[in-house]
Amino acid sequence: MNTISAAIAVCALAVAGLLVAERRGSQAGKWLSKPVASAAFVAVALGSGALESSYGQALLAGLLLCLVGDILLIPQTRPAIFRAGVFAFLAGHVAYAAAFLTRPLSLAWMFIAGAGLALALWQVWRWLRPALPADMRRPVQAYFAVIAVMATLACGLTAAGGPATVAVGALAFTASDISVARDRFVRPQFLNRAWGLPLYYAAQVLLALSPAAMLR
Repeated sequence: MNTISAAIAVCALAVAGLLVAERRGSQAGKWLSKPVASAAFVAVALGSGALESSYGQALLAGLLLCLVGDILLIPQTRPAIFRAGVFAFLAGHVAYAAAFLTRPLSLAWMFIAGAGLALALWQVWRWLRPALPADMRRPVQAYFAVIAVMATLACGLTAAGGPATVAVGALAFTASDISVARDRFVRPQFLNRAWGLPLYYAAQVLLALSPAAMLR
């Protein structure tokens, strides 16, 4: 088993452990499993040659920021830490966007993807807005705008000949954020995490694999 396969296996096992911890409401289990799962997708990027290109370096910065965000979201009773976690993810998406901008992009497909994402996220915003505290509305709007730009660029990169893992990973990441929003602001329940966490980690692994394709 090579380094990348080992890191993916560790990520999958840690996510399974995280789901068990979430189901049981075990904070200790979350602290044990979540940082490991997130560190594993960083290891996938390193094994995929992230340090060998400007694309990979920017993507790695995004993955590291998401690792920080994952850790900051573990505590459930501290709003200030939650906001810091959201900011870390926001910065991570900016880093992803910067990575995608280093590669050729299809403007036509960016327009199509951007229109679709704008419509989808507008509907999510309308659904989510009544449940948001007043002080979270602007941050959530900013987050939606940044993730829409990031995913649009990802689609443009893939359409211009880049790896499909970039668009699939970015769109999966966007979808997984809906589970976080629903769990935090609408209806907290394990079902949100049962589908959102595996989707999120699969998205990160797909993005983490992409630097290798850029080196070919």
